[in-house]
Amino acid sequence: FLHFCLRFPQRPEFVRERPYLFSMVYALPVGLLALHVIVMVQALALPIPMLQERWLLDRVELVYLAAYFLLGAGILQHSYRRAQAPLIRQQLKWVTWGTYLSIGPFALVYILPYFLGFVPTDWMKLSVLSLAFLPLTFGYAIVHYRLMDVDIIFRRGLAYSLATAAIVGLYFALVALAADLFRNHISFTSHSGWIVAIILTAILFQPLLNWFQQRLNRIFDRRRPDYSRTLVEFATELTTERHMGRLLERVTDHLSEALGVDRLAIFVSDEAGGLRLAQSRGPDALGPLDLAFLDPAEPALSKGYLFFDSVKQPAGYSPSAQGTIERLGLHYYLPFKLKERTLGYLGLGKTREGDLLSSEDVELLRTIAGYVTIALENARLYESLEGKARAYQNLKDFSENIIESINVGVIAVNLEQRVESWNTPMEALYGLPRSEAVGKHLAEIFAPSLVAELPSPSEPQATLSLYKFRLPTPSGRERVVNLSLTPLIGKEGRVIGRLVILNDLTERVELEDQLAQAEKLSSIGLLAAGVAHEVNTPLAVITSQAQMLIKQIPSDDAKAKTLDRIIKQSFRASEIVNNLLKFSRTSGSEYLEVDLNRVIRDTLALVEPMLRASKITLNTQLASGLPGVHGNTGKLQQVFMNLIMNARDAMPYGGELTMATESEDSTVRVEVTDNGVGIPSEYLSKIFDPFFTTKSTSRGTGLGLAVSYGIIREHGGKIAVESAVGRGASFRLEFPSVRKAVH
Repeated sequence: FLHFCLRFPQRPEFVRERPYLFSMVYALPVGLLALHVIVMVQALALPIPMLQERWLLDRVELVYLAAYFLLGAGILQHSYRRAQAPLIRQQLKWVTWGTYLSIGPFALVYILPYFLGFVPTDWMKLSVLSLAFLPLTFGYAIVHYRLMDVDIIFRRGLAYSLATAAIVGLYFALVALAADLFRNHISFTSHSGWIVAIILTAILFQPLLNWFQQRLNRIFDRRRPDYSRTLVEFATELTTERHMGRLLERVTDHLSEALGVDRLAIFVSDEAGGLRLAQSRGPDALGPLDLAFLDPAEPALSKGYLFFDSVKQPAGYSPSAQGTIERLGLHYYLPFKLKERTLGYLGLGKTREGDLLSSEDVELLRTIAGYVTIALENARLYESLEGKARAYQNLKDFSENIIESINVGVIAVNLEQRVESWNTPMEALYGLPRSEAVGKHLAEIFAPSLVAELPSPSEPQATLSLYKFRLPTPSGRERVVNLSLTPLIGKEGRVIGRLVILNDLTERVELEDQLAQAEKLSSIGLLAAGVAHEVNTPLAVITSQAQMLIKQIPSDDAKAKTLDRIIKQSFRASEIVNNLLKFSRTSGSEYLEVDLNRVIRDTLALVEPMLRASKITLNTQLASGLPGVHGNTGKLQQVFMNLIMNARDAMPYGGELTMATESEDSTVRVEVTDNGVGIPSEYLSKIFDPFFTTKSTSRGTGLGLAVSYGIIREHGGKIAVESAVGRGASFRLEFPSVRKAVH
């Protein structure tokens, strides 16, 4: 009893600091046992009775009984004063006063007078009836205040009773059997035979007790067979669950099924440090919940869980907390505690039969709560990691989207000059898919001319800028790019690679060239206007005076030939001036919808005799249903005439001239192709310049293609040439079409 008082409901602080007190508790009874043995041995050895010694031992034993019970009551009273949980105080109050009421009258009325030498009277002996208060008060505390679990007490008591009965029967059976077998060899009236029997029965007692306990547990727990092992195995499996919602759902489902509990709830801590109801079954969770009673500093949680015997207005809490406790209807709250942090609480109500959980159930739940705590922490860490991974992926996608949205080529390379990133504009610029570029060294991708310009990997901080660099591509076409190279800096401020940015200027350069060409034409136009006014007048004077002189000189005179040459060259100069005027004049001619096929046929009708005389075969491939273009027939005819004349001059020994038309989307194309001598590649960029010509001065002025270029630009069109020496030339003209086709 004193041992129980030192441990219930938990060891007091002075006991925890002095663990040797438990040994001292058993020192006095061991001493009394030794005195009894000594007296018995002396009684057997001496023929005289030892009444005085036995009477003294009886008095000492009674004093020992009273002292230990009263000391135990004092310890319980000390625990009662320090306890703060209402249920614990009620338990301690009943067992403390029950002990005082049971042992006090008996000690005062019977034990004390008997110890002082008085002979007990019948009235004194009646005081023993007060001892009945001890089992009565303990029984009331057990039933009403859950001091202990009645079913567990009953099972253990029954197991001990059955084991004791079995061992006693076995003991006497062994003695009888041994006496019958060895009666001729050993006298079992001697102490040795009894000692052997006692040792054998002592060895067998614990196995028998365990056997009876297991059988009784199976009988009483038939509705929940081996549920404790099942729950522990389930709790072990929980540590592999990573999803918070599934984890909490599995916990509530398994506990409800195994314990027969319909009201369960799991509260988890939130980022603000409070608690929220994360999973429930049965409790009324509508409306706000005041969970202030689930404070880790709550004294009632010192025993490992919070228990409410009654959920109706429990004492010691605020009205809002009392309302929450009553609404939830949960009697047990077990914390999910990890070191110094409380991750949440598991709340459980009564069983479906209306019973409270047994202490074994509570201890099992405390074990399971430890596994759930680990699983909760794992799930939280996993969700946190998953969230960070999503954030990283979103950031990565966002960064890649930015890079993809930039209309310049971006390459990220590591310190080993290997490609880590290659965006879509870079694919379009260089003509190499990302899948073929990533992971390769820059020297495996780009031409040596570019690689030679890049800084050495040993200079990670180096930068580079290349302006209008001509970049060879795998397709063989050159791209004009502005290239910038800069170090790629990581979070720690260290260089982790390089960023190469290529801005494609190819189309821009082409437009600049066309603009320069247009500016040249504009300049020539201004010059031509000046020439027209300044040159035409003296040319007219020279021509008129020469014509007057030639009329005054006989035709056979040598001077007449000279004057004739002057007149011809004057007319030639006048023709040049007129061409310049045509080139410089901003036409006010009417622009209408024009059928290019008709314009080409009309032009060919004019030059066809000339082409036949030059042994040139004409091949026309004019598309039917060609859409019309918005233009001036005379100017367009001048363009085609210039191109045909140039083709004739390129085929001095005859050849083939092809005139073809086609339409695509909103564009009409005209292609003029010859198989003549061709144009050297170094001249291709100059053929539209005014006064540039590859012909002799007697056959060309260098203004034909320049004038044609200006006319085409006036019509919103484009002209391009492809040629190689000995392979002829092909001029491609493009004009914007009007909406409807011309038939």
